Amino acid sequence: MENNRVNKPDVAFFLRKPRKVGNYSVEFIFEDVKERLKDKIKAYTFYSTYESAGLFKRLSNCIEAARRQKTVNHVTGDINYIGLLLSKKRTIHTILDCVFLNSTSGIKHKILKLFWLTIPLNRSAYVTAISQATKEEILKYKKNYPSDKIVVIPVAISDKFKRKDKPFNKSKPVILQVGAAHNKNIPRLIEALKGIECELHIVGKHNEEYEALLKQANIDYVYKWGLTDEEMIRKYEEADLLAFVSTYEGFGMPILEANAVGRPVVTANILSMPEVAADAACLVDPYDVSAIRQGILKVINDDIYRDTLVQKGFDNIRRFDPALIADEYLALYKKVVANQ
Repeated sequence: MENNRVNKPDVAFFLRKPRKVGNYSVEFIFEDVKERLKDKIKAYTFYSTYESAGLFKRLSNCIEAARRQKTVNHVTGDINYIGLLLSKKRTIHTILDCVFLNSTSGIKHKILKLFWLTIPLNRSAYVTAISQATKEEILKYKKNYPSDKIVVIPVAISDKFKRKDKPFNKSKPVILQVGAAHNKNIPRLIEALKGIECELHIVGKHNEEYEALLKQANIDYVYKWGLTDEEMIRKYEEADLLAFVSTYEGFGMPILEANAVGRPVVTANILSMPEVAADAACLVDPYDVSAIRQGILKVINDDIYRDTLVQKGFDNIRRFDPALIADEYLALYKKVVANQ
């Protein structure tokens, strides 16, 4: 019985209350992990009853999680405060990024750090980070925390994203931008595209400021939001290149999605993005408009360089094979059980 407990552990996956749109990250990652490990673990999926807002709702989510504990508890990110009442020796926390600390200050910063980082770290057998860059940020904010308790397990590339060759439109390329949040750096991207004949496709919530900048720069553009997985894949297939020059990313999934479809990528040379892209993207300084422009023009005009990036992209995605990622989680689940 004890051997079976280790070999096929009961694992509770704790996820945030589902959102109507925009679930392209946490939910996908662990649905895929559960499916690939369905014969190797007994999985339980628990969604928080309440959205993460207000003291009462968050406390209710904590109590609910405590009542649902299994042999292994895996808090999958975004609601890490629910680890408050979970058994430390049975719990794994996945930290997706530390953007909530980089963008806050004062009392709000202290509260977020306490409940989304300090308590989860102190109430964990192990922590997983989705990139080495995220691990380094965690250790920056939680000095003296044991580095070996933080295991880097990257995000897998969905096998829904498949190679789809198309001629590159040099005369008027479609440039895809995934996301419209502040860190996506769209104002600098727009400035960099001034005078370049192109069509910018933005997948993200409509933003009047960005729209005004696009009109000022005389750039043709398309806004889309709330796309299905299939519609998102078609956006990559329609694109000629991906521009992803963010100033902050915990991982940078669009880099791999573009790699998988066969589209060249221009991305930032900071944080997790070089780690994810390796040599399969044109890396630029996201704070330098001239560097962004030069990178995009190089991809548009240099056929050999562009084709090399595409081919290296197909090689790059092998590092993020879903089966390999699932096996890394399985090994960690077994380790947690063995140490109880």
